[in-house]
Amino acid sequence: MGSKKNRILIVEDDMDTSDMLRAYFEAQGYEIMTAAWGNDALQVCEETVPDLIIQDIRLPDINGYEVTKHLRRNLRTQRVPIIFLTEKRERDDRIAGLKLGAVDYITKPFDMQELRLRVRNALRRASYESLVSPVTGLPGEKVVWERLDSLVEKDDWAVMHLKIKDMDVFNEAYGFVAGDDVLRAVGLIISNVIEETGSLNDFVGHVDVADFVLITVPAKLKELEEKIVTRLDRAISYFYPIKDRERGFIRLKNSSGDDRQASLMSVAINVITSDNASFSAGRQIWEAVRQQGTAVAAG
Repeated sequence: MGSKKNRILIVEDDMDTSDMLRAYFEAQGYEIMTAAWGNDALQVCEETVPDLIIQDIRLPDINGYEVTKHLRRNLRTQRVPIIFLTEKRERDDRIAGLKLGAVDYITKPFDMQELRLRVRNALRRASYESLVSPVTGLPGEKVVWERLDSLVEKDDWAVMHLKIKDMDVFNEAYGFVAGDDVLRAVGLIISNVIEETGSLNDFVGHVDVADFVLITVPAKLKELEEKIVTRLDRAISYFYPIKDRERGFIRLKNSSGDDRQASLMSVAINVITSDNASFSAGRQIWEAVRQQGTAVAAG
């Protein structure tokens, strides 16, 4: 397992099952935390972020879906892999869990060897994805945090946050394969602009599904911004059929079957520089550029 044990949170109100899972995975070399209630699980994650969560869907207070929704809204826990462990077997239940970002779904009774392998594979996948985005091939979350941390002791830097807005609507209308094509195009455009215009040590990373980070120097910021906005504005529109592009929105069905209008994708760009404030950690820079940076819109 190496020097650092992977930390697993087991969220299960059946004490026999919880104790069995704890004993089994501790014997496999993992550090185990447990919670019997959904709200307790959220409290545990606030104090110590696990590397993976195994959780039942049926819990005494809030269900596993609600727990997952809360975790996905929190920056610290939004990428923690979650495996649902449940007696529910219906296809809709599985789809509901996967839509929320669960990486796997196992029904009771389960085979412990199979669960162990699924846990191992999920942890390996998460470790790899934190280094490199599997969609764009750009440096992922872990590398981005390291680069942002390295800025704390430096001056003369600028960080740009690029977010593709309404990506979820695009995926709903045209599918995730088309959405991945958009992400790859965005990553390529940003990388090409940096090669043409940026400085020697510029960096671009892909943090979350629709979030990219660019690190440069303030002197290059304005030119990079202008080129990226111009090219993304033009490129993103071409991922839509002509009829949707011309009318400026797409039509989707709501839950009752009625038509609804949905916005086309756009790109929001926030920037922050070393002149804005002093920071003691890279995540402070990330939060600042997401929430307080100067915004520029494209699309």
